[in-house]
Amino acid sequence: MSRIGNNPIAIPAGITVDINDNIVTVKGKLGELTQEFSDVAIKVEDGNVFVERPSDSKVHKAKHGLYRSLINNMIKGVSTGWTKQLELVGVGYRASNQGQKLDLALGFSHNIVLDIAPEVQVETISEKGKNPIVKLTSSDKQLVGQVAAKIRGFRPPEPYKGKGVKFVGEVLRRKAGKSA
Repeated sequence: MSRIGNNPIAIPAGITVDINDNIVTVKGKLGELTQEFSDVAIKVEDGNVFVERPSDSKVHKAKHGLYRSLINNMIKGVSTGWTKQLELVGVGYRASNQGQKLDLALGFSHNIVLDIAPEVQVETISEKGKNPIVKLTSSDKQLVGQVAAKIRGFRPPEPYKGKGVKFVGEVLRRKAGKSA
């Protein structure tokens, strides 16, 4: 019995959910998202979305909660959006953007220039005395997470000084240095 899969998803005002063949389309003020599904039945009734599985087989149980979560993330994305913030910790680490091009100075001999997908809005915040912050916003949760993980992968935080690219609010496991 799936606790997540059995919960109905409330549809906020201004959001439309359409189901055609095996494709769910969610439209809202921040855009439109589509997701293909299989092995489950999806119904829209009385302003709620219900995900039901045809049997208790392992495949159907696995996809029951998965598709419910994916549809819920789509509805939240087109209504409020998803945001990830990355903090650049280190001396001389900088970030700037011109449109969809993100320019990162992460202590290498060259700057890293990254083209961000057009669905993701990028913003850089640089205040004196604080670490630079890269803010990514989109209606697609998966895409925001993928872009954020790619940026973090250029210079992951190291455990001794904590230098690198980390998520805002991320708690790093620190190690003690060598004792003399």
